[in-house]
Amino acid sequence: MVDRPSRYAGSRTWALLALALAVVAAVALGVALTGQRQAVAPPLSAARDAPAVPPTATTPPPAPARQEAAELPVAEPVGLRIPALGISSDLLRLGLQADGTVEVPPLSAVERAGWYRESPAPGAVGPAVLLGHVDSAESGPGVFFELGALTPGSEVEVSRQDGTVAVFAVDRVERYAKDDFPTVQVYGNTPDPQLRLITCGGEFDPVARSYEDNVVAYARLVGTRPA
Repeated sequence: MVDRPSRYAGSRTWALLALALAVVAAVALGVALTGQRQAVAPPLSAARDAPAVPPTATTPPPAPARQEAAELPVAEPVGLRIPALGISSDLLRLGLQADGTVEVPPLSAVERAGWYRESPAPGAVGPAVLLGHVDSAESGPGVFFELGALTPGSEVEVSRQDGTVAVFAVDRVERYAKDDFPTVQVYGNTPDPQLRLITCGGEFDPVARSYEDNVVAYARLVGTRPA
C-alpha cells in the first residue's frame, strides 16, 4: 500500500514519501530476457544500518571536487543526455497511477526515460527524479541498461523548456536490494539542486518477474548552458 505524496510546490518538503514508494517506482523498470547480456551494475551496497564497508580495489575513486551551481528558475525537463553512455532521450512526464503508486515508462517505450513530475524540476532545489527501464523481454536493453557503468564526475545533461540545459555531475552510483531501499536518502530533501536516475538491477527473479535490486545514480547541479 502506497500513500499518495503531495505535489511539489517550490518548497523542499515534497520528498517525505511513503516508505514503499522507492521500490514501487522502479519495480517494473526491467523484465529480463533469457540469454540476454546482463546490465552493468555496481556492487550491492551495504544495508542502511550496517557498518561501513571499506573500499575495495573495484570501488571507483571519488570524483574531483566541482563547484556547485546555484539553483535555476523552475522549468520542466524535456530531454536527457548522458554523453559517457551515449544516452539521448526525450523525457516522458510520469505521475501517479490510480492506486497511488508511481508511474513508470511503458514497456513499449523502453528507449525513453521519464521525469516523475511530483519531484522537483531538474535545476530546482531538491532531488529531481528520472526513471528508465533497464530492459524488456521484447525490446532488449532499455535506456538505462548501462546506468551502473556511470563513474563519479560523469556529466548528465537535462534540457529544459526554458531553452537551458542543466548540467549535473555524478557523485556516485549505488545498487540496493529492493527490500532495503534507502528511501529518505534517495527521495529526501536536499539543500541544493540534485538529480536521481533510477532503474532496476542485480539478479532477475523469474517467479516475481522483476529484478531484485535497484540502481541509483546520484548527481548534483554544476552548471547551465543554452540549449
